[in-house]
Parts: sequence; C-alpha cells; structure tokens
Amino acid sequence: MSGILIYSREEAERNTFSIEKYKKNLDIKLVLQEELDCSVDADFVINRTNDYKIAEAFEKRGIRVFNPSPLTKLANDKQACYEFMRQNGIEILPINYKGVPVVKKALNGKGGTEVFMLNEKEPFEKGYVYQKPASDLGKDLRVWLINGKIKAAILRESKADFRANFCLGGTAKPYVLSDEEKNLIYNISSFIKYDYIGIDFVFNNGRIVFNEIEDSVGARMIYALTDMDIIKDYCNYIACEVSKHGKDCACR
Repeated sequence: MSGILIYSREEAERNTFSIEKYKKNLDIKLVLQEELDCSVDADFVINRTNDYKIAEAFEKRGIRVFNPSPLTKLANDKQACYEFMRQNGIEILPINYKGVPVVKKALNGKGGTEVFMLNEKEPFEKGYVYQKPASDLGKDLRVWLINGKIKAAILRESKADFRANFCLGGTAKPYVLSDEEKNLIYNISSFIKYDYIGIDFVFNNGRIVFNEIEDSVGARMIYALTDMDIIKDYCNYIACEVSKHGKDCACR
C-alpha cells in the first residue's frame, strides 16, 4: 500500500525532519500542495495542509485521508469550532466579545500568528473571531491524541507574550494530566472523528478551558522534551488502518 504526503512548499521546508520520519515508516511520497493533482493514484493520503477541500477530493474517490475532511474543516475555522464545542456542552471563553481587552484571532490562523490583544474597541472585522481573554495569560496546554488515545501533554509558558507558543519563544515542559483533565479531553474528542490531532487549552482561574484543535499538529516539542517517537506511532496506526487490520491490532 503506497500513499502520498501533502505539505505546502513553505511547510515542507520547515518540516524536513517530520517528512523523513513519514518516509522511513511508510511507503509514501511527498507531494507539494502547489503541484498537487487530486486525480493522482494513491492508496491513502496524509493531508498536512489544513485545506479540507484536498481531503474531500480524495475522499470522493474512496481514498482514505488522514485526517478526514470534516475534522480539517472544523479545526481551521475557529468561530465554527467554538460554536460546535459550546453546542456540545464544552466550556469555552466567550466569543463575539464586545468588551476590552479582547483577543482577536484569524479564523484559520495557526502557531499564534494573526492573534492580537486589543485594548481598545474596534468594529468586528470579517475573518476574525473576538474572544474574552483567559485569566492566566501566557500559559497554555497542548495535548496530542492518536486514534482516541492521549499520547502526550506539554505545558507552554511565556513571560514576554500573552501567547505561549513554543515557536514564538515560549518555554515548554511535560505536563501530568489530572483525571478531571483527562475526562474533559476524552469528552471533547468523543464529538469529533480524527486520526492525529492536538487540542490546545488555555488556563482560566487555574482550570483548563478549550482553545482550539490543531489539525496538522506539529511534534517539535515532543521530540525536544520526551523520548516518544510520536510520528512513528502515527505511522503504525496508519499502516493498520490501510491494511484493514482490526481495532485490536498490535501495531496500534
């Protein structure tokens, strides 16, 4: 079984380590998003572009895509994702928030880009969500999941910025989840169909509160701070899926 791994050109240049991991563990070929022909033959697709339409195009042909298109679509529209979580009883910080300070986020922004703290009111701008800030600024939690199982959790903190993203210079360390936090994470993940994701949380009054889903979640912190080979774990899961092994397959 052979597949294709899709990255944008820019992200491929930033993720050479991950790409080599995928190639080492799977029979897979890298295809750049800018050069992609969605009619190409493939037994499976790993979509690392955040573009759900790519996943849809292959799914319509009956090709298995990791992650599925509905997840990619939801994860890359913050407004829709917040509304989805709220409808399913998951606590979020208020959106469409008219007070100040307020956090302004691009609907499809990633890695802390296009996220601003506003201290003055402005008319709501199309393409952004406006959200009440968490009480504990500069601190957040990322949790990685594969196939319904929590794999790792890392706390990120920054004293210089209200955004705690590792790629923006924040510090990071492994985090031990409480039973209450695990229950919340598994509750959130029960509402969505996914293969490999990150779920980010902010801290509000000392408690974790849902912030966003990372569809094409990165693994730099995992490899920097732990001995886990999470991309290999993901590849083992993919191999089981595409070979039609059962849910109790030893490679999961």
